[in-house]
Amino acid sequence: MPIIHFLLENNFIPIIASDGLALCFLQKEFPNFETLELPSYNVLYTKKLKLGLVLQSPKILKAIRAEKKVIDDFIEVNKDVVGVISDNRFGVRNTKVKSVYITHQLNVLSDFTTFFTSYLHQKIIKKFDECWIPDFENSEFSGKLSITKNSKIKKKFIGILSRFQKEEIQKENDVLIILSGIESQRKSLEKKLLVAFKNYSKKVVLVQGKIENNQTVKVENGIKIYNYLLSSELEQEINQSEIVICRSGYSSIMDLAVLRKKVFFIPTKNQTEQEYLASYLETKAIAPFCEEENFNLNCLDEVKYFNGVSVKESKLDKDLLSLF
Repeated sequence: MPIIHFLLENNFIPIIASDGLALCFLQKEFPNFETLELPSYNVLYTKKLKLGLVLQSPKILKAIRAEKKVIDDFIEVNKDVVGVISDNRFGVRNTKVKSVYITHQLNVLSDFTTFFTSYLHQKIIKKFDECWIPDFENSEFSGKLSITKNSKIKKKFIGILSRFQKEEIQKENDVLIILSGIESQRKSLEKKLLVAFKNYSKKVVLVQGKIENNQTVKVENGIKIYNYLLSSELEQEINQSEIVICRSGYSSIMDLAVLRKKVFFIPTKNQTEQEYLASYLETKAIAPFCEEENFNLNCLDEVKYFNGVSVKESKLDKDLLSLF
């Protein structure tokens, strides 16, 4: 979303291409924009991650070829397209225009096969004209995920991006829970947290992260529950909350850092990137974390001993768009 707003500010007209819940969400945020539906990768994060990715590779490769065809066909018809910006979509590029790949994850962690998975990812990134990394040059928030000596990748650190703005307002919520991710894992964490906070005496708000046709709100065991919130609504809820509980996805980390929040992370099980980021930020005394099955209300007592995520939002450099 920050990239979309950046393009608009500089007189570009974005065409939004995505799939599933992400596409649905962006259509709600930008109802007047033209959109394209891309095929979904549908990656399942199994307990045996490496074997799971190998077994799913034919499906992933098929989706990459299909999404590249969608982009190629669109650009073939729409000659005024001047560039493609891909958010971690391997096939979203085109040789007739400049193509940019956005990722904080130059290295793909996979235990003893990390070298191989990182090599494959960087091989894909080299096909793009530039790689934009949403972090600072010291890799402050992404750690070793964004560090590489591969000189063939034309990388640019573009700073921390967020769709939100910090606002000093009165705190209304003691705890804000923000859920996201694959439905089975999202639902599992929701069930766990609803039980944990059932008899909690303070004010709790839970955002399910379920993008549906209509927005709903209900109260269950004293917990106010939204199915989803649009950006302006979620921004307000975060700003007026003392503590946030969420997954340790990188976009969430950036959003909360710009809003300078105290946070407790529960990484998605078997997602090595989230597990690494949660551990990395805990090591830096920024935020505590635990695995889903180990969470209880006592975990929140740890938050006061950590600094919280905090950063001044970066202003994107207009020169980035000179590529196009």
